[in-house]
Formats: sequence, C-alpha cells, structure tokens
Amino acid sequence: MFPLWAGFACAWIAGSWGISFDESIDPVLTAQIFLAAFLAIAGVWSASRAAQFWGAKDPQRVVIDEVSGQHLALLLGCSAPVWWRSIKTPSSGNLLGMMPSHTALNWKYLLLGLILFRVFDIWKPFPVRKMESLPGGWGIMADDWVAGIYAAAGLWVLRALGL
Repeated sequence: MFPLWAGFACAWIAGSWGISFDESIDPVLTAQIFLAAFLAIAGVWSASRAAQFWGAKDPQRVVIDEVSGQHLALLLGCSAPVWWRSIKTPSSGNLLGMMPSHTALNWKYLLLGLILFRVFDIWKPFPVRKMESLPGGWGIMADDWVAGIYAAAGLWVLRALGL
C-alpha cells in the first residue's frame, strides 16, 4: 500500500513543481524515480538516527536500506531501459537504440532482480563492502545502492543475452 501511496504522492509533487508529462514519458515510471530519491533521502536520515539511537554501526532493525537498494535494482534493471528509449538525441534517434523494445517488467525479471540483489548484498564484492565504511546513514544505505546497481547490471546482461 505504501509504494502505491508514495507513487501518487510523488506524481502530485511533480505536477505541483510544474513537471509535465508528454506521451513519451511514463508518469508511473517518473513517480518511481521520485520514490527512489525519496527513499534515498529518508533512508540516509532515518538510518543515521537509528544507528545513533541503538548505538550500532548498521542495526539489523533498519530495513529501509534493503528497500531502497531493491527498488534501485528493479528500477534500473527492469524499467530504465524502456524509459531511456524515449529520450531522443539529435544524432542517434534514441539513447538506447540497441535495447529490446519490450519491457522487462514481468514476474521472472522481478524475481531474478530480487535474487541478484540478495546475492550481491550478501557477497559484497568490491566496492560494496567499501561503502559500509562511509559515516552514519551513508554507509548503511550506500552498500545496498551499489548492490542494487550490480543487480541491475546483471539484469541488463541477462536481458541482452535473451534470457
């Protein structure tokens, strides 16, 4: 329920700031981008406060980092190729002409995105583990953002291979 409410709230904020949508930009996807920014900002702030309150570097009770990282993985891995396709450039016609035109938003990609995110979040390849050394909420959030980016890259590779 919260993601639906947050998506509508972000779309309302975008409209009140004078951001308009044309036929080539999906307003739901734009709302998801605003939601990702909101989760990042709220996550850094709340994770810092929680770490201070509980006296731990990365309290296990804090889960907004996981939500933000997973959201980033699915946003970049499943939705962004479709959205970036609609951005026109003067020379090439579209930004990602080599990407397939079909959307990757189906249950298989969502499940695969979840699995890839958890693998990278647990494995912590470079620089995921290095991000944990950032101060306060930045360290709590940043390692999950990088794991999300790795998961999105994995989705792109699998999608380019036709899987």
